[in-house]
Amino acid sequence: MKLHELKPAKGSTHSRRRIGRGPGSGLGGTSTRGHKGAKSRSGYKKKVGFEGGQMPLQRRVPKAGFKNINHKEYFAVNISTLQKLAEKKGLEKIGIQELIDAGLTNGKELVKILGNGELKATLTVEANAFSKKAEEAIKAAGGNITII
Repeated sequence: MKLHELKPAKGSTHSRRRIGRGPGSGLGGTSTRGHKGAKSRSGYKKKVGFEGGQMPLQRRVPKAGFKNINHKEYFAVNISTLQKLAEKKGLEKIGIQELIDAGLTNGKELVKILGNGELKATLTVEANAFSKKAEEAIKAAGGNITII
């Protein structure tokens, strides 16, 4: 390979029209921008959602719903999952740390225990919240609950 044989990799260069370089370029005069108006001026940037003065879609469509600022989002764990975890690792106490170790939660989320499934093991369970059904199932199996 010689120096005169070197060329850019395929797809790395783009053919680009050189605009605003006078009449000799074939694109001089108004430099492909047309006559007058905002789009012909330097520094023009179209605003996102601008529809030429027509009322934009995001302002035409009404606001919908209500967002409660006090709402808490919980990560749900069923008692069937607790049963599997207790059998697999031989646990008697399941808290947030055990759920993190099992890869069920990352520790930043609030955890709520739900009553789906069957619980046979006697467990002491620590979580941020419990459903009534889960609470009854844990106590019926001889376990205890602790709300953190």
